[in-house]
Order: sequence, then C-alpha cells, then structure tokens
Amino acid sequence: MARHETKNGVAGFQVVEDACIWMKAGVISFRKCDNDYDCATCPFDRAMRRSMKKHSGDKGAEKALSYAEQLKKQYGGAKRPCRHALTGRVDAPKICTNNYACGSCAYDQMLDDMDLIDDITPPAYRMVAGYRLADSYYYHMGHTWARFEHGGRTRIGFDDFFGKLFGVPEKIELPPLGAKISQGEQGISFFRDNHGAGVLAPVTGRVLAVNHNVREHPEISHEDPYQSGWLFILEPDMPKRNLKQLLFGRECEEWIEQEQHQLLELISPKYRSLAATGGKPVDDLFGNIPEIGWDRLVRSFLRTEPR
Repeated sequence: MARHETKNGVAGFQVVEDACIWMKAGVISFRKCDNDYDCATCPFDRAMRRSMKKHSGDKGAEKALSYAEQLKKQYGGAKRPCRHALTGRVDAPKICTNNYACGSCAYDQMLDDMDLIDDITPPAYRMVAGYRLADSYYYHMGHTWARFEHGGRTRIGFDDFFGKLFGVPEKIELPPLGAKISQGEQGISFFRDNHGAGVLAPVTGRVLAVNHNVREHPEISHEDPYQSGWLFILEPDMPKRNLKQLLFGRECEEWIEQEQHQLLELISPKYRSLAATGGKPVDDLFGNIPEIGWDRLVRSFLRTEPR
C-alpha cells in the first residue's frame, strides 16, 4: 500500500501524498493525515465533525457538510472514488460501493486487517556507534522498540543492540492474544544455550497480534529486527503517558553511545579489539566472548534478572 504522489490516480484526480480526507473533500485547503488513515479514531476528524455540527446550526449560515457528505456532493452518481484511493493509501483506482459509510465497509476493514498483521515497510536507518537505529521508532531502555501505527496500535520488537549483544535466540516466548502487559515490566522472554532472560515491555497495552513467523523462526528477530522480525502488536493504554518513558531522535543516539561505552568497560582489554573493530560492533558478542557472562549482560543492558 504505497503512499506517494500519483497523477491521474482516480478519474483524472491528482492524489496528494498523505492527504487528509477533509482536504480531498474540499472542506479545508490543506492538511496531511497524521493518523494513518484511521478516521474513526482521529482527533482532528472528531474536532471537524464538532465544528461542522456547530456551524450547521448557526442562523443564516450555509449548512456545513461532513467530508462524506461533501464527497457525495462532489462525486455524484456511480463513479464515486474510494477515500483510500483519493488519499493515496492504495494505488489502484477504486470506486466506493458503500456510499462513504466506511465504518461498515468490508474493503475498509480489510485494509485495517492488512495493516495489523502484514510486514511493515522498510524503515530508514541511521548508524550510531556501529548499531542500526530505525527512524521514527521509539526506544525503551530495555532494548526494545515501539512503532506507533494505524489507529494508535503499537508494534514491538528487539533493537539492533540487543541482537548484536545476545546473538540468535533459540526460543522467544511472546505474550498470548488478549494479554495485558505493562511498560517497564517483563513481557517477553528469550532463551539461548541453556540461558534465559525476561525483556521489559516498552508500552502498556493489550496484545492484538503476535508474529507467529518469529515464534517459529526466532532467528528472524536477529536478522531483520526492525521489519519482518517484529514480535507483537498492542492496543496501547494512554499512549501519551507511554511516550514519557521512551527515547526518540537525538535521545536515542546519545543513549546508544552510552550503552556502547558501558559495554566496552565491561569487556577485558584483550577482547576490546574483537568487540569493536573499526567502530563496528561484533555480531553475537556473547557467542564470541562468553567470558563476559550472560548474567552481567542481562542485568546491565536489559535491566532484568537472568533465568
């Protein structure tokens, strides 16, 4: 589901990247969608509806239309373009067959389901102290990441520092569907070479989906931690409160640099050249230098107790 500028995408109409449906309906002059096309949970959509209702009741004022009513007026007859085609959420021309009643539309629900379980698009990366950080991801001090997605849902995974530290896990235990997990508490477990550890959850919420592919093939979480190696998806409680305990942007870079410095302090001098050669950390530090100790790594960087 690409989101890029496409000319003549629907009946000669130019699709604008991430355009808000209120803009496409002609109600406002310009706004980009910042809620991943989920109008039902969008604060701006709710505010616009309240505003439309208020102004439609003003004496002498022309009746204000909702975006759906405006679209019906603008695209009369049988050639009404689907709002997802108008906004660029889908590339192919698509005609609305449900009179813009998106809440009861099977196609709209299908797109939501695809967003929930499909692999995410590849993120852009930046390198910090030899570790990859995915742009627009939030990070927790226990070396997990959180990506806020459609409708406020949150995708969770291990970061690259975690993978380079502990190598390929033999087993990952994920929370069951419907389970409630809390930020800063153990919500995930992993095991390797008769060692185990819990991992702190970055966000509080209820589990909506788990990555069964990673459960069956844990190596994916190591090979591709920020895309196909995601672990599970949450419906978060109070997302803004969760953000206070997460790192973003420049904060992440400073934190990773501090973590790498602490790691080198733990390693004896004879192994430091192996741990970081030319600024590039060794992959699977524990596998290459088991003398550093599993328990020390877990307590120092995951902030939990080994098992």
